[in-house]
Amino acid sequence: MEISRIAAMASKEWLEITRDRLFFSLAFIVPLMLMLIFRFGFSFDVRNIPLAVVDYDGTACSRDYAYRFISSRYFDFKGYAQGERQLGPLLAGGKVGVAIIIPANFQRDLAAGLPARVQALIDGTFPSRAQTIKGFVLAINGAASLQRMAENVSRTRGVSLSMARRQLQPVRLEVRYLFDQSVSDWSLIPRLIMVVLMVSPPLLTAVGIVREKESGAIYNIYSSTVSRGEFLLGKFSPYIAISFVNAMVLWAVAVGPFGAPFRGGLFFFIACSFVFAACTAGIGLVVSLLASTQVSAIVFCLILTFVPVSVYSGLLMPVASLDAAGRIQAHLIPAMYYTDIVIGIFLKGAGVGVLWGRLAALLVYASALMAAGYFLFRKRRAA
Repeated sequence: MEISRIAAMASKEWLEITRDRLFFSLAFIVPLMLMLIFRFGFSFDVRNIPLAVVDYDGTACSRDYAYRFISSRYFDFKGYAQGERQLGPLLAGGKVGVAIIIPANFQRDLAAGLPARVQALIDGTFPSRAQTIKGFVLAINGAASLQRMAENVSRTRGVSLSMARRQLQPVRLEVRYLFDQSVSDWSLIPRLIMVVLMVSPPLLTAVGIVREKESGAIYNIYSSTVSRGEFLLGKFSPYIAISFVNAMVLWAVAVGPFGAPFRGGLFFFIACSFVFAACTAGIGLVVSLLASTQVSAIVFCLILTFVPVSVYSGLLMPVASLDAAGRIQAHLIPAMYYTDIVIGIFLKGAGVGVLWGRLAALLVYASALMAAGYFLFRKRRAA
């Protein structure tokens, strides 16, 4: 194996990439576009939930209760509805995500020491979002109930309102969010780097190599003295380099315009991203050796990358939440390991001492793909 031959193959492939404007755009512009599209299209933040209120009581007490929801930063108040019949079309049409129904005699029941039953109607078409909204509603209702009880205790026992609250809450739970104190979309941004690097390099590599089959240029390699190892390394290295450059551009966008925190080591992130780029480009290499047309290569790549990454990578739900079969499948794709790495580096400041196992798994995966590509490629004699 001669370095000069590998360099010549890599130089030839780079010229082919830069010569084709569409392919050059696919290489450098599409990954950045995907990052921007996913960033503004995905969101884990549940805020500005459309809210409607039905107040059958119409008293100062009911208005004060409703105002707790109206003034919350999590809800976007759309107005009072006249009755439950008016809520049906609003909820079905998606104009309202949650409705609070305050019954008649709300103030009278509370004044008499009786429980007042308030109803909350939540759009449950997105279960995870609905559960989050339910948590908001329960928290606001709990705060209102505690305030009401504290006022009653303060009045009947002659103690201060703060003392009454302490008596009603003998155990106070303080919750602190680690790594992302604002519970924002920061955790989404590193995951988007994983998504783009999982989808774009395989497509780029597979299409770039398969098009030589379609054009017939591959027969020049069959009849040349270039070994299959030299051919594969020469063809493969430009795509790894392009994928690595894209990873650095996505990192700059993440910590720059998107404002994501980066608490880990840059060199460790660079090393992990390079290995992951080799993994994903390796998937494209294997697909290119199995597919005979560019269309089939694109279809295979989408099936092998985008479908698993949306379910088994930890993008939309934690891998630990999957069932046993799902967790096994998650451990068979490199996206899960890289997701753990980027989340650990960006948000937790973790380094090689914590994430070495994930990096080792990516190294094994990349080596296996390189070996598979080597054994799948066969040089044929020219006709």
